[in-house]
Amino acid sequence: MTCTTRTSLSALLVLSALAAPATFAAPPLRTDFDTLADRAQTLAAQPYSPVPSQTPQALRQLSYDQMRDIRFKPERAAWRAEQLPFELMFFHLGKYQTEPVRLHELTPEGERAFRFDPQNFSYGANALNPQSWGDIGYAGFRVHYPLNNPAYKDELVVFQGASYFRALSKGLHYGLSARGLAVDSAGGGPEEFPRFTDFWIERPDAKAQALTVLALLDSPRLSGAYRFEITPGTTTSMTVKARLFLRASPQNPIRTLGIAPLTSMFNFGENQPSRDDFRPEVHDSDGLMVASGEGEWLWRPLQNPRKPLVTSFTTQSPKGFGLMQRDRSFSSYEDSEASYERRPSAWITPLGDWGKGRVELMQLPTPDETHDNIVAYWVPATLPAPGQPLDVSWRVDWQGEAQQRPPQAWATQTRVGRSFAALAQNEQQFIVDFNGPALPGSGELKAVVSANSNGHITEQNVYRVEATGAWRLALRVKTLDPARPVELRAYLTAGPDTVSETWTYILPAL
Repeated sequence: MTCTTRTSLSALLVLSALAAPATFAAPPLRTDFDTLADRAQTLAAQPYSPVPSQTPQALRQLSYDQMRDIRFKPERAAWRAEQLPFELMFFHLGKYQTEPVRLHELTPEGERAFRFDPQNFSYGANALNPQSWGDIGYAGFRVHYPLNNPAYKDELVVFQGASYFRALSKGLHYGLSARGLAVDSAGGGPEEFPRFTDFWIERPDAKAQALTVLALLDSPRLSGAYRFEITPGTTTSMTVKARLFLRASPQNPIRTLGIAPLTSMFNFGENQPSRDDFRPEVHDSDGLMVASGEGEWLWRPLQNPRKPLVTSFTTQSPKGFGLMQRDRSFSSYEDSEASYERRPSAWITPLGDWGKGRVELMQLPTPDETHDNIVAYWVPATLPAPGQPLDVSWRVDWQGEAQQRPPQAWATQTRVGRSFAALAQNEQQFIVDFNGPALPGSGELKAVVSANSNGHITEQNVYRVEATGAWRLALRVKTLDPARPVELRAYLTAGPDTVSETWTYILPAL
């Protein structure tokens, strides 16, 4: 009997042990980059299905000012009660943002959804009934952090609209934006705007100095997973990791896949002064800078062209590119409200070898400063087959006074127009100033200047401007056929050594 009893007890223990795993709590559900990439690959293997919008008609009909009257209540910010270094606030759907994004919090215990709650918002004078809408979702979110003052959390980063995001560094105002991806921005066909449909924001600890955000991107011709690590400071840096999967689209293949795109505004500037505006310059960026894989630094001043203008720089394994705001003086803009001198530059540093491709710059005409008209991005020379991964990583540095510059010397201004001497027909004059540590205080420098076959250099001269210490290149060029563009290049040399970046300019066809 005793033996039988022991055997029965052993059997019960074995059965209990086998059943025990079912009695334990399952591991917490927590999305990471690899699981998100698997989901993106699965999506890319299926037909595109957009996220349905449930934005009520009452919100769609609101005016711009009525939408501005809907404000998130700061006291409702996520993580405020816990006094964490970062806080989250959410954007309301409405007239201009009708497509919802799904937001989630990642914690060690798992993940949870940030569901729409009308109690998070003040609706002002709007006569709305938000309690009747249900969970309509949010239009995006913003991150707050004590960037300028430890007693106040400033707005640091915004993710809102398609795959757009923008960030601030200490002492700066918002200016240009970045995107997760650009598809067919140039090429004559319609542009496709991939969307971040879902975000997972990692809950920071009390001593966190960076914030991690995961995002799922989807569009008719591709899907992708993204990871952002955001480190605020005098220069706010965002490390971006992406894995992209193209959908099979034989009837409509992607012509231009733009990696690490930047979007900005250039209305007028020193190279295109306005005739009827008291401000000398109005722009969020004044030039494209490229550090090629071959070791050349290039600077192309931006323009507001009369018709769309697309140019590019082909290179192998680029070291970086960016849309820069080099003019940092108030006197360059004289706008006490817009403060263009405090708009950030954005510098892209590739992480890993990007291989062969081109930095492409698209410039569109704009009637005023309310429209972004400048886009720059990297285009890889080859794309993977549908369903195969394209892994690419980069860092975006949002910079102010301390910004990326060439190691030797750079163009500080580009002016266009005649002085006392008249110009010949189809002739143009450029005044380009250079400064930097490689330039001497005296002596002699020479300029190496070239034009494509449609341009004839009629005059060039290099001299030092005693009032500023800059070295000035005075250049005249004649267009041979006004129906074709002229490409210009110029850099400074001291003996056999190149001592400046390469200034490049395009005179568009008439």
